[in-house]
Formats: sequence, structure tokens, C-alpha cells
Amino acid sequence: MTVDDVFASSRTIIVAGKGGVGKTTVSAALACAAARRGRRVLFIELDGKPIPRELASGDGHITTLSLTAGDALVDYLEHHGLGRLAKRFASTGILDVIAAAAPGLDDLLVLGRIKALERSSNHDLIVVDGPAAGHALTFLRVAHGIRHGIRSGLIATQAAEVGEFLADHSRCCVVMVTLPASTPVAETIDTAFAIEDEIGVALGPIVVNRVLPEHEVDGEQTTSTPLRDSAEFYRSRRRLQVESIRLLHERLPLPQIQLPDVDSPDLISSLTDALLRSESTT
Repeated sequence: MTVDDVFASSRTIIVAGKGGVGKTTVSAALACAAARRGRRVLFIELDGKPIPRELASGDGHITTLSLTAGDALVDYLEHHGLGRLAKRFASTGILDVIAAAAPGLDDLLVLGRIKALERSSNHDLIVVDGPAAGHALTFLRVAHGIRHGIRSGLIATQAAEVGEFLADHSRCCVVMVTLPASTPVAETIDTAFAIEDEIGVALGPIVVNRVLPEHEVDGEQTTSTPLRDSAEFYRSRRRLQVESIRLLHERLPLPQIQLPDVDSPDLISSLTDALLRSESTT
């Protein structure tokens, strides 16, 4: 599987991963890679973080959107003929209160907006910089939970439509990002099983970020203690990395796309190049 196969398989890619694994950077690189392939990309940021500046230079193929629950509620009300009410709420600052009035309603509104954009926008691909792994489960479970708690009405209809969107692999998949280390790999495995088995959302390949190269480090012949210690530290990290990737292969038999540990001021550009060169391992 190549990254082009990923782009062709689902119209919406929700990127998730434990905090600190490079989720936002990988999301941006995926968007840039798709744009370089000539696809019209919509990049959606959910956490209120600044959108990477590199996305503004996608040769006109990338549109960016910062989406909050308040924005999604305004769109929802306007879609149902309550535009004047939405504007009044926006001016009074009550939107966040309404969005948080019921557990999960804010996440449902955001997912509903993404679902609507998937249906109505003229983009070839939507890349969502999703929540960190812990919140990702809550975020993706919300439609299922609300459908079981509310049987009728507009909210129930929204939950049903979001559930159909998430369950359709041609419309949506989740790409998990991890590091080649024991703790993030363990959390990725647990989250992936929950996403696929409990929620029924399709998983794309696992992106293993910051993979150290396999070249040998010769520090045995030097008389410098710091150099010997540095070489041994690198080798120990490589051993842990190999073990973590082996465990990921065994426990989660999905294709992997491995991205290098890049030390560059143009990190997103470097990862974009690596994605376009990559072919997943199995």
C-alpha cells in the first residue's frame, strides 16, 4: 500500500494519535502530499491550534478550516432555517454553553459538520487533524452513544447520519500515528482495536513516525567515552524501536507507513517527500 492508495480509499481521513507523536505534523504532510498529487484538499483543525503555514503553499490545492463546536452549531441551525437565531447566539457567546449542554453533543456537531462537508464540498480529500488518542475514542463513539440514548428528533437523525458516515470506508477512515516506542505503541494498539471493533470505523495504515535509520554506529574503536556512550544509546534506541515495531506488526496486522526521524526546519516538507516515496510494510 502506498500513500496514493490511502488517498484513493476514503474521501475523509481522520488522523489520531497520542499527544507528542507528531499527529498534526503528519496530518499536514498528508494534506501536502495529496495536494502534490493534484488533489483538492480540505484540511480541518479541531483543537484550536495554529494551522501549519506550509499548508498555505499547496499550489492552490489546499483549503484550511479551523472547526469548533460553536461553528458547527451555527451551521446546524442555519441549515435548519434558524439562521437568525444562530447569529443571535453567536453575538451573545452562548454557543459553547449550548454545545456542551449534553455530553457528546459538541463532538456530534463537529462530526456532523465534517459529514456535511464530505457530502457537499468540491474537495477530493478531507484531512482532519483529529483529537489525541484518548479523546479520539470519545469523539468517534459519540454517534453510537447518542443513537442509543435518543430515539427520535433532529439530534437522533444527526447521530444516525454521522454513524453511517463513519461506518462507510469509502467516505471515512482513521489513520493512527505512533512512535516506535513501547508506550505509544501499546496505546495505539488499544485505541485501534476499540475504533475498529467497538465503533466500526475502518482503519487505514498505521503511520510510525520518527523511525531511526538502520545504519551501524561505530563507537567501539574510539577512546572518547562520550562518543562510546552516544553510540550505545543509539543502538539501545534501535533495539527498542525494532521490538516496538515487531509488537505492532503482531498485535495490529495493518499496513504500516514508516516515516524517518527528521531533523530539519522544513519538517512538513521533508515528511511530505517521505510519504510520497513510501510503500507500506505489512
